[in-house]
Amino acid sequence: MSEMMKVRREKMEAFRSMGVAPFGHRYDVTAHASDIHAKFDHLEGEEESAEEVRIAGRLMAIRGHGKAAFCTLNDRTGNIQVYFKIDVLGEQKYKEEFKRLDIGDIVGIRGIVFKTRRGELTVRVEDFDLLSKSLRPLPEKFHGLQDVDIRYRQRYLDLIMNPEVRETFVKRTKTIHAIRSFFDEHGYLEVETPVLSTIAGGAAARPFVTHHNTLDLDMYLRIATELNLKRLIIGGFERVYEMGRVFRNEGMDVRHNPEFTTIEFYQAYADYTDMMDLTENLIKSVATTVLGTTKVTYQGTDIDFGSAKRISMNDAVKEATGKDFMACETVEEARKLADEIGVAYEPRHGIGGILNQAFEAKVEESLMQPTFITGHPTEISPLAKRNPDDPRITDRFEFFVYGRELANGFTELNDPIDQEGRFLDQLKQREAGDDEAHVMDRDYITAMEYGLPPTGGVGIGIDRLVMFLTDAASIRDVLLFPTMKPLAEKAAADAPEVAE
Repeated sequence: MSEMMKVRREKMEAFRSMGVAPFGHRYDVTAHASDIHAKFDHLEGEEESAEEVRIAGRLMAIRGHGKAAFCTLNDRTGNIQVYFKIDVLGEQKYKEEFKRLDIGDIVGIRGIVFKTRRGELTVRVEDFDLLSKSLRPLPEKFHGLQDVDIRYRQRYLDLIMNPEVRETFVKRTKTIHAIRSFFDEHGYLEVETPVLSTIAGGAAARPFVTHHNTLDLDMYLRIATELNLKRLIIGGFERVYEMGRVFRNEGMDVRHNPEFTTIEFYQAYADYTDMMDLTENLIKSVATTVLGTTKVTYQGTDIDFGSAKRISMNDAVKEATGKDFMACETVEEARKLADEIGVAYEPRHGIGGILNQAFEAKVEESLMQPTFITGHPTEISPLAKRNPDDPRITDRFEFFVYGRELANGFTELNDPIDQEGRFLDQLKQREAGDDEAHVMDRDYITAMEYGLPPTGGVGIGIDRLVMFLTDAASIRDVLLFPTMKPLAEKAAADAPEVAE
C-alpha cells in the first residue's frame, strides 16, 4: 500500500471518529452542472441567485487559500466550480471536515449560485456531506490518464479522468436508440434468440465452446443470429431484427474483439436491392440523429454517409487490376490471372474464391467512401440466393467504409434443396482444412422445407458504426469493457502511478 493510500485511510478513520460516515447514503440532488450553467449563466460578475441548489459529484481539483478554497466538482453532465469558505461553513466544519477531503472524494453540496469577479459560475457551499471517500488517489490531473492498457482495463478510471470518453459511450447509446427507432418506424419486431446453441451456424467463423453440465452436452456461443431469425420469418413474422452480442474465437486487433455487438434484420418479400436501400437509409438516419449530419471525419479522412457507390466485386477488381476473373472458364485461367497480379490463393479455391482473394488483396482497403460491393461468388456465399442470370454469383452485397466491412446482406437462399447442397459443399471445405466453413444444420433445412418466403437480410457491426461516428481508432475505444489478457494478481492490484 502506498503512503498516499495510507494517509487517505487515516482520514477515513478520522471522519468515523467524528461521527461522519465516510461512505454515505442517498442525497437529494436538485440540479446538475449543466443545469446550473444553463439556468444561471445570465448572472453578472459577483451577482448571486436567491435560489439554493443541491448538487453531488466527484471533486476533481482543490485549490486552497487558507480560509477559503475553490474546487471543481464533476457530475455526469460536466464540471461546476464550488467555493468552500470558513466564514460560511464554520471553523469546525471547515478545518475538521473540508480539510480532510481529497481529490476523488464524492460529496453532496447545498449552496447558492453566484458568478465570480472573473465571470466564472460558482456554487458557494453552505453545507456539504461526504458521500464516498476515495481511498485511491486519481492520476495526476495535468497529464490525465493516457496509458491505453490501463484505460481499457480500468474503464471506470478512464471515465473519471477523460470526459470525452464518456461522450463516446453516450453517442453509442444514442446510436443504438436511433437504430431501434428506425426499425420500429419501419414495422420491424425486435426479438431475442439464444446465445447458446448446439450448432454454431449463420457465419463463417470459429466458435467458443462451452459445456452444459445437466445435459452433459458441448454447446457453442452464437457466432451469428441469422438462422434463428430466418426461422422466425418462416414462422410468419415478416420483419424481425435482433441487436445483441455475438462471439467469435478469432484474432484481436483494432477492428476485432472476441465478443461484439451486431444487428441482423430480415424482411419477407424483399431482395438484396431493397436491403441495400434500407441499409443506406438506416446509416444516414442514425448519423443525422446522433451527429446532426451525414458527414464525418474519421482518422483524418472526410466521409459522407449521404452518398454510397454501388459496384460488383468483379468490376471493382477489374478497375483496380485490369483482370476479369469472371471471364475465366477454368480454375487454371483464374490462377494464372492471380499469379500475374501477385494474389495468393489456396488449392481449394475455385474461380469465385480466387476472385474474392483478389478483391481482398487489391480493392478492399481502397474503398474509403461508402461503397456497396455486389455480385459475390456463390462459392463464398453459402446462405445467399443465386443470381437468376448468372448462377456463379449471388444476390449479395457488402458495405465498405474506410476499407472496412460495415454491413453484409443478401437475398436469402430459400430453396431447401440448394441450401442442403451448399451446406454439403461447406462440409467438404471443412474437411479440406477450412475450420471457419459452415456446419450442417439439419433443423434449419427442415424449417426451410415448410417454406421460407423470398427474404432479404442484413447484418451490421454496431461497434464499427460507432467507431465511425466517434472517430475511434480502435474497437476497444467503443467497448466499455473490451477483452483483455489478465494481469498477474499483484500487478492487477496495483494502482496506476499517480501524483497529487
